[in-house]
Amino acid sequence: MTATRTLFALACCAALSLTVQAESPEPIHPDQAAWSAPLGLHGVAGAWLLGSQADSGIYQYRVRLEPGARIPPHTHPDTRNSTVLKGTLWVGFGESFDEDAMVAIPEGSLYLAPADTPHFLWARDGAVEYQESGLGPSGTRILK
Repeated sequence: MTATRTLFALACCAALSLTVQAESPEPIHPDQAAWSAPLGLHGVAGAWLLGSQADSGIYQYRVRLEPGARIPPHTHPDTRNSTVLKGTLWVGFGESFDEDAMVAIPEGSLYLAPADTPHFLWARDGAVEYQESGLGPSGTRILK
């Protein structure tokens, strides 16, 4: 191989390696997100970390519940999986808030809420933080 060909091959390899290298990951910091009280619920704060309920595709929604906070029976049009990051989240399925029908979901565990399945939540034992994931578009309908 001639010197010119060798230099050309090396230049091509260098250019290819520059285009193949991925950018550095961009951290998403929950404390820098726009937190709000979803549906005006007392003691509940939520922030969209990835996507939104109006967008198509994957989303991540972080929720913080103050001690004793409750989320009344509600549904979502999509299946959601929720991972408990801090505390113990109490979850029940049904159209009315029934403390006796609730199950403790401890820190590090997750639960699945199938699409259109009424469910309700409670931070019974103290503050809770959890993260929901699903495929949008989505939404929340509080049952009355």
